[in-house]
Amino acid sequence: MNYNEYLKLSETIDHHMKRYYDMDDPEIEDHEYDMLMQELKKAEADHPEWITPDSPTQKIGGTYKREAGKKVVHNVPMLSIEDVFNLDDVTKWIEKVKSVHPDAEFSVEAKIDGLSMTVRYAAEADGTLRLTLAETRGDGTTGEDVTSNALCVEGVIKKIKGLETSSLELRGEVYMPREQFYKYNEEQKNIGGKLAANPRNLAAGTLRGLDSSVVKSRGLSFKVFNVQSGPESLTRSHYKGLELLSSLGLATVTRFLCKNAEEVLEAINKIGDMRSEFDHDIDGAVIKLDNTAYRNDFPAGSKYQSGHIAYKYPPEVKTVVMDEILVDIGRTGKLTFTGIFHDKETGGPALLCGTSVQRATLHNQDYINELNIGIGGSYSLYKSGEIIPRISDCVEKPIEVFKAPERCPKCGSILVKEEGTADIRCDNPNCPAQLSRTIAYYCSISAMNIIGFGDVIVNTLIEKGYLKDISDIYTLKDKENELIESGIIGREKNVKKLLASIEASKTAGAASVLTGLSIRNVGKNTAKLLMNEFHSIDSLAAATREELISVNEIGETTADCLISYFKDEKSKAIIEKLRAHGVIMSSDDRITSGSSLNGLTFVITGTFNEMGRNELTSLVEANGGKVTGSVSKKTDFLIAGEAAGSKLSKANELGIPVLTFAELMEKIQ
Repeated sequence: MNYNEYLKLSETIDHHMKRYYDMDDPEIEDHEYDMLMQELKKAEADHPEWITPDSPTQKIGGTYKREAGKKVVHNVPMLSIEDVFNLDDVTKWIEKVKSVHPDAEFSVEAKIDGLSMTVRYAAEADGTLRLTLAETRGDGTTGEDVTSNALCVEGVIKKIKGLETSSLELRGEVYMPREQFYKYNEEQKNIGGKLAANPRNLAAGTLRGLDSSVVKSRGLSFKVFNVQSGPESLTRSHYKGLELLSSLGLATVTRFLCKNAEEVLEAINKIGDMRSEFDHDIDGAVIKLDNTAYRNDFPAGSKYQSGHIAYKYPPEVKTVVMDEILVDIGRTGKLTFTGIFHDKETGGPALLCGTSVQRATLHNQDYINELNIGIGGSYSLYKSGEIIPRISDCVEKPIEVFKAPERCPKCGSILVKEEGTADIRCDNPNCPAQLSRTIAYYCSISAMNIIGFGDVIVNTLIEKGYLKDISDIYTLKDKENELIESGIIGREKNVKKLLASIEASKTAGAASVLTGLSIRNVGKNTAKLLMNEFHSIDSLAAATREELISVNEIGETTADCLISYFKDEKSKAIIEKLRAHGVIMSSDDRITSGSSLNGLTFVITGTFNEMGRNELTSLVEANGGKVTGSVSKKTDFLIAGEAAGSKLSKANELGIPVLTFAELMEKIQ
């Protein structure tokens, strides 16, 4: 490699570092990035005179994001760990350590694929340690204050008891559990939004955002993997320190204590075999000197922590044969492609990272053309971020590359390729596929939370001619007797319950309505952000592109989708029909006054999709009720949302009636 090639490679890696660390939007896979970095390290080993302080090998992570919080200078630098890519290098490192310290032991740990965060604690008067600061890694020296968001992360403990120390500093990994990641992408798919590439990027973007409620809703988790500073009981032996923290109730990484190279390699293989058992992704196994006093005897440069190495597992790849390509229409009219395949070697599903895989998203026609995807072709399959099955290249071409149909598979309308994108869409607003999914989503818990309005009932009501758009939901009350007689929804009790839930949804609020309109790229959290800014559907509809983009986290694509929706005459008509049916279109109109709850005492517990706890309290009080904080014999009703805890148990013990949000609205109305 000559010097110009070296400079070009450095620029390429700098670009990808920025995409990964600062933008949370990488363009290449981790393995590809690792190989580029290895190539750069080799060039610098051959030509040490080329190395400058700006070289990617000398930099740590990214830069702090000013817009997401104030910067913080770390008490203890948050350094990286040097990577190795084969087990021979692991063995050599162990032998090197043993030659200096024959009694050395090692902690082998699962390397969670998330983002590092340090939490600081200070002792109160009674000795309890209280969380005072949470900070991201940033560039290793300076990060950003994310304390308010960290308090919403599972595993971050606010107070620690049982340690005699004036201060404590712990470092761990924030990650998004797979279940939460699947849930997020499913919600994005329902609204036609952009899917997250992997849990790590989504976790990073979430933690570094400005809205703590978003952090809470996305279910991030945290596990400790290091004691940065603290009492000797935690710092002398790394493994015993983590064991002590675990006994105090803190979540810590999976780990094995090993005495020699053979045990270390066995632990690495064991962690690799456990991948499918974790609720999170891993991107390697970290080998640490357990006796922290020995670590400085094995420096690894200014960028890396002494006494550590990280073994990176090679990506698992299988060759699959394409059997079938399914074409469908999404709720927003976008054509979707799904490949069905089998493992070429076994004839069954492909086994990747401990799970069976036999289908993968094929994205769009451009993607299909680029990879020559067709029936009978063979392809390399791997898991992007070890979670999303993805076809990477063509091993054996098919006889014919698959071509998208010219007409919608649901309604027969001619399909149109959206200008400037690779998306193909059905523009027929009455397409059964879109109508069914649009109405079902409007009724879902993410939007208007109309209980009992599932896909089967929605499809049946569409087929019978009762529903032609979402506003028709509110005309069903006029056909109550007809619906009871037909049995479409079920017995009389079911019909009445559903109609009551529909009626209660009218007060769900502007953010829920906006979510339910199924505007592309506008999901539940985005709708909340917009309504916090504009307060009503009318104000939002009148907003300019510049005004929309000025709202934090609203980009140009989302702004264009909003403008396009509110310009459409059919959209305007639906909004007016919803308004005519009494659906609340302004966040300022939600609290209605009345006396229906006079003399009644309520306790509120859990979380509610329809409105926040403060709003719910105001609603009860505005209608004559009284809200108290604890359940007692004087409590008339408990209003219970999701994740209701001890208050619900207490109410059941005392025989106090429990109301859902919908049942409360029935009482008010």
